[in-house]
Amino acid sequence: MTDFKTADLLDDNEDKPLQVVQPGFNNYGGRSKFAGEIVTIKIYEDNSLVRELVAEDGKGKVLVVDGGGSTRCALLGDMLAEKAVKNGWNGIVVYGLIRDSVDIGQMDIGVKALGTLPLKSVKRGVGLRNEVVHFHDVTFTPGQYLYSDEDGMIVSPVALLGE
Repeated sequence: MTDFKTADLLDDNEDKPLQVVQPGFNNYGGRSKFAGEIVTIKIYEDNSLVRELVAEDGKGKVLVVDGGGSTRCALLGDMLAEKAVKNGWNGIVVYGLIRDSVDIGQMDIGVKALGTLPLKSVKRGVGLRNEVVHFHDVTFTPGQYLYSDEDGMIVSPVALLGE
């Protein structure tokens, strides 16, 4: 499912209500191209739900983490990314920061985030799961599809590649 270009998907599907994520995300994972069904969490400086979700089966899915854009701590590190790889997640998009970026860059998973910071988050178990979230001019709805490559990310209400 990595044989696509977001630019071509947009050109070939002008009749569909596709959304384009505004710039600002960097590639950190070992996969620069990934796609899948969206699963969302909404958290703020607490990555407890990230830990829960990456421990679940993620085959064919992309975890979208709305971290409120906080730059005060990292919401994903190498240990959680490793769990995500083991459980088949295609990718993780973090509206916030990550850490252990060199290690994550060697893993077979797509990871996009705003940046890096070595400070870990707190763990209070606070957050929302499978909620519609909105950032960078896009609404991410659980069950819709995200496509990401070197040029950016798009969101589609329907599968575009026959997932």
